[in-house]
Amino acid sequence: MAIDTTPVDPNAPLQKKPVSWKNLAIGGALNMFEISTLGQPFEVIKTQMAANRGQSMAASIATIWSRGGIFGFYQGLVPWGWIEASTKGSVLMLAVSELEYQFRVWGASVPVAGILGGMGGGVAQAYTTMGFCTFMKTVEVTRHKGGSGPQQSTIQIALDILKREGIAGINKGVNAVAVRQCTNWGSRFGLSRIAEDVIKGKDKNRKLSDMEKIAASSIGGALSTWNQPIEVIRIEMQSQLKMEGRPEKMTMATAARWIYKQNGVLGFYRGVTPRIGLSVYLTICMVAFGDKLKAYFADK
Repeated sequence: MAIDTTPVDPNAPLQKKPVSWKNLAIGGALNMFEISTLGQPFEVIKTQMAANRGQSMAASIATIWSRGGIFGFYQGLVPWGWIEASTKGSVLMLAVSELEYQFRVWGASVPVAGILGGMGGGVAQAYTTMGFCTFMKTVEVTRHKGGSGPQQSTIQIALDILKREGIAGINKGVNAVAVRQCTNWGSRFGLSRIAEDVIKGKDKNRKLSDMEKIAASSIGGALSTWNQPIEVIRIEMQSQLKMEGRPEKMTMATAARWIYKQNGVLGFYRGVTPRIGLSVYLTICMVAFGDKLKAYFADK
C-alpha cells in the first residue's frame, strides 16, 4: 500500500486525512494478488540469498526449486503471507492518518509530517502484524525439510515456538522489522516525491500520467532498498540455519557482527536485487491497478 504523496495546501484548515474503508479493502485485495503471484517468489529468493550469503542467485533459485518445484517459491505464503498482505496496508494508512495530523498539530510542516507519519506507520506495521508474519515466513524458507518421517505443518511449528518461547519467540527479529519499515517508508515517501518533481520538469502543477506515477513510485521504492543491511540482519536473526560458531540468541548487534565476520560488507547487500524487483512489482500492482480499481468503484 503506497503512501499518498498528493501535495497538500499548507494553508488549508488542519484536519485528518480521511480514511476510506473501501480503499482499504481494495488495497488489501491488491496486496493479496501481489503476494500470491510474483510477490512471494521475490520474497523467497531474497530470503534464501540473505540467509545463505555464499550462494549466487542461480544457486538460490536451484535450492528453492529442490524444495518443492514451483511450490518452493511460495513457502510461507499460507497463512503468513496472506495474513500480512491483508492487514499491513490498513495498519499503515490508519496510523499515517492519525500521526500526520498529530505532527501538524505540533507544528510540523506538511512534508515533515508526511515523512514522520510514514515512519511511524511502518513501526506500527512491524509491532502489530508484520513481526510474527515475517518471522514465520523466514522459518519456512530456512528450516530443514526432509527425512522419512511426517513433516510438521507451519501452524504446528508456530504453536511449538509460542509454547516454548512465548510471544517474544514468535516475534523474534521484530525490532529489526520495525527499523526496516520505519526507514523504508520514511525514505520511500521522500524519494518518490523527489522523483515526481523531476518527472514533472518545469510544470510542477501538471498531473502525472499512469506510467509516470509508476515510474516515480518504482524509483522511490527501488532507492529505498538502501536499508538492505537492516533486512539482512533481520533475516539472520530469524533464520533457522545451524552453523558452527553461530550465536544461538541474536540481537541486531550480534547478528551484524556475525554477518560481517562471515561475509564482510558485501554480505549486508545479499538479496538486494530480488528486493528491488519486489518493490517495483508491488508498485505496479498498487499504483497501476489500484488507481483503476478506486476509480471504478468510485463511480458505483
